[in-house]
Amino acid sequence: MKKIQFGIIGCNGIGRTHAKAIASLPDAQLVSVADIVPEYAQKLADEFQVTPYSSVQEMLANEELDVVNVCTPSGIHGEIACQVMRSGRHVIVEKPMDIKLPVIEEMLRVQRETGVKMAVISQHRFDAATQQVHKLAEEQAFGRLVLGNAIVPWWRSQAYYDSGEWRGTWALDGGGVLMNQCIHSIDLLQWLMGPVKSIQAYTDTLAHTMETEDVAVAILRFASGALGTISAATAAYPGVGTRVEVFGTRGSAIIEDDQLGYLHLARDDREEVGAYGIGSKAHGRPKVEAAASQDPAGLSLNSHALQIADMMRAIREDSTPLVDGYAAKHPVEIILGIYESSRTHKEVTL
Repeated sequence: MKKIQFGIIGCNGIGRTHAKAIASLPDAQLVSVADIVPEYAQKLADEFQVTPYSSVQEMLANEELDVVNVCTPSGIHGEIACQVMRSGRHVIVEKPMDIKLPVIEEMLRVQRETGVKMAVISQHRFDAATQQVHKLAEEQAFGRLVLGNAIVPWWRSQAYYDSGEWRGTWALDGGGVLMNQCIHSIDLLQWLMGPVKSIQAYTDTLAHTMETEDVAVAILRFASGALGTISAATAAYPGVGTRVEVFGTRGSAIIEDDQLGYLHLARDDREEVGAYGIGSKAHGRPKVEAAASQDPAGLSLNSHALQIADMMRAIREDSTPLVDGYAAKHPVEIILGIYESSRTHKEVTL
């Protein structure tokens, strides 16, 4: 089987994770990397023994590439992804898809026009825990979903924001903790609970010198009628684990730091837990069954590699990647809705 040829645009940061993920896949080959800062491109190229470029146009013109991974600052994702797609290559875009909805719509238009495939990184959809909970939700094993929460109490130092001029800016980062860090958990929450209908939210900057928010809270109404919350910070020293919680009338699940930390499903219609539930005994955590995808071969790849492999599958089968542009648009809409609600002090309907 011919290896699928990859290029990477954006070498200082998440680009290295993409390079390692590609290198871990036996039927993928990293061919070239590009960055407007030649030193960044050269450093990554030396590590993976590929060709460096300081110009996207030059790389696209000179290399036989099947897929290009866009790992630049968020505010130029759309511009570069459209350039890649117009060259006839498939594209994988780091999250967020872009920071502006008109740009996202243009990306989708170019993707339809060119007929190439586009995937957007939401690697935790490929975690075994997420896959298991999503399957159970689709099977309505939780009964009626009533409450879903995403909790991301992280820490980032001031040095982190000072390390790149684009970090924490509206123009290139598109936001703070929500758009950069919490977007993964927001995507999982809406994938598990269903579409978000309306939002009431607050955001603030409490611990850093930056344009955008380092603390945010939101109350959600899902289209199903369920309620939910998002709470996120990069100001919660020293940083605590991430949780995505799903609660229903017949069961509950909690994903902690990408692992299934709690799962309880009603065994049958006769199960009784008492008038007041099981309360604190829930912390005993019933035994969690291993997901079917937790096999040694799967666990040897990180989540980025699993998503890149999903794109390769879609190319070979001429099908749609799990997280295509239409799927990736939803968490950005939610985040922009939170920003609007915080700014206007009103409930925002999506």
